Amino acid sequence: MSNKKKDKIQSAYKDSIGIYDDVLTQGNIFSRMYIRFFWSGTDDSRIASEILSYIPDDYEVRLLDVPVGTAVFTEQKWKKLSKAQITCLDYSEDMLDKAKKRLSGCDNISFVQGDVGRLPFDDGSFDIVMSMNGFHAFPDKKSAFRETWRVLKKGGQFIACFYIRGKSKRTDWLVSRILSKKGWFTPPFPTEEQLLKILNRLYSDVECQIDGSMVYFRCVK
Repeated sequence: MSNKKKDKIQSAYKDSIGIYDDVLTQGNIFSRMYIRFFWSGTDDSRIASEILSYIPDDYEVRLLDVPVGTAVFTEQKWKKLSKAQITCLDYSEDMLDKAKKRLSGCDNISFVQGDVGRLPFDDGSFDIVMSMNGFHAFPDKKSAFRETWRVLKKGGQFIACFYIRGKSKRTDWLVSRILSKKGWFTPPFPTEEQLLKILNRLYSDVECQIDGSMVYFRCVK
């Protein structure tokens, strides 16, 4: 990833840190109007609940959360996973700092500032790799798919959700004309068909759901 792209992403998420959680959780009337108009009313909280339900609370696993963001959706779940070894990685230091505060006191959780395109972990390090609302921001998606697959154990699960292109003209316009230019999203973005080709090539079992312009899925390596 070029330094120019890195700087743009860092700046975008630094500027949005104060509104990030409200937008995702529809914490005020303006964020609810934004989600209803541009995202067809897609409920990120519901999607987060769906994908987190794939992970039992008593799992004794090694789990990578990339990007952890502010941990707005994962805080309660990660605190329940007291037997798991959880690594939270994010490129944005501002997001990582907020996640650290939310998850402070959890000795089984570690935090790493890093790039998903060059993960600092050995092959097969994790039983679960989770990526919530991450891939639409990653500049090098080929590397991100390759690296998340590489660090996952055979038989492990890749669980994720993110924006896909081609489901709503209104959403696609917003992403192309505003979110990408601001640095919150980074093209190219796969369609559902393109994504399924990628996942089926990498994984033996793919379970995929579509909600508006968001996809969420669980794959087994």
